[in-house]
Amino acid sequence: MLLMIWVNDFWTLTNTPKWLMHAKPNEDYLGFSDVIFPLFLFIVGLSIPFAIKNRLARKESILVMAKHVVIRSISLLIIGVFMVNYETHNETMGLGKWLWCLIMAFAVSLIWLQWKKSPVTQKWHNILQSLGWLILIFLAIFYKGGIDGEGWMSTQWWGILGLIGWAYSINALAYLLTKGKLIFMVVLWLLFNLLSIADALDYLDIMPSSVSYFSTWFTGTIPAFTTAGLIASLLFQKISKESISKALLTLMAFGLVNIAAGLLTRQIWGISKVPGTPSWLMVCTGIGFISFVIIYFVVDIKKQSSWAKIIIPAGTATLTCYLIPYFTYPIRNLTGIELPDFLNNGMIGLLSSLCFALLIVIFTGWLQKKGFSLKL
Repeated sequence: MLLMIWVNDFWTLTNTPKWLMHAKPNEDYLGFSDVIFPLFLFIVGLSIPFAIKNRLARKESILVMAKHVVIRSISLLIIGVFMVNYETHNETMGLGKWLWCLIMAFAVSLIWLQWKKSPVTQKWHNILQSLGWLILIFLAIFYKGGIDGEGWMSTQWWGILGLIGWAYSINALAYLLTKGKLIFMVVLWLLFNLLSIADALDYLDIMPSSVSYFSTWFTGTIPAFTTAGLIASLLFQKISKESISKALLTLMAFGLVNIAAGLLTRQIWGISKVPGTPSWLMVCTGIGFISFVIIYFVVDIKKQSSWAKIIIPAGTATLTCYLIPYFTYPIRNLTGIELPDFLNNGMIGLLSSLCFALLIVIFTGWLQKKGFSLKL
């Protein structure tokens, strides 16, 4: 999450090294920024077995958990659609891009804030949530998109949160339905990889337009990252009972094989994020497995975790952390506040941007302590 906020701020900088930037659409290139989102999806998969295990410990039924997964996924889709439409909002018509975004972030906060844990009196909880929904409806009605301001809100590419919602939903539901059986998750992962290849070969063009809303599922690439993380969790839990070293070596091997497969097939599809090529999927999946091994070795075996204390809120209040820039960017643009040019340029710009991301995480922690934190 820290890195995601950082790379999402690169648009405000100049003279940023190419290797840090997102690759251009259809460019056969893997920038540092192109790896962050896949790793986030991988982490979503890592967490699913533990999250469901905790709910099972509370004696929740499969039906109740499935309902929770569906509601959470729909929530992510709704927020994602609003966020992606802010990007294409006409800057000069209606409320204007930045004011529309600021109000949208405020409405999302009203709806998904954990009011029961907040210092706000209970009688206001339902009123404030209802107000949030009314504001979102208002924003949707008065949306002005496109160059001429005549465009309506649309799903477009669902946004980051929307894609997370699609990946999370199908993987969490599959885990529940199969009772977390490793073999079924491996089959699902292989299926998603095959769908990714089929999509790259244009075999999925025959799919009817009526199922286009579910394209994130049947094109395979996005949910495959989350399935890979889920498999990493299940494999580690199973093999580590016998030997921690064996478990880590197994995951490392998985990582290396995926990277090798991605590099070997690069000449066929190229490694490109925007079309979501199979090679991009394989390389980033491999990086996910290897990253897990490295971090586990550092934190759990070498007991070196003090370095991560400052960024804990990014993991415990993730949605809050992700939403804050949707306040800061509009406020900065509406007020005309700008940093000196040298703070937005080159290496100094990168450092100031990283400090910005770190301050957001710290501020998230402060809000959390005060009882203001979002949760789906």
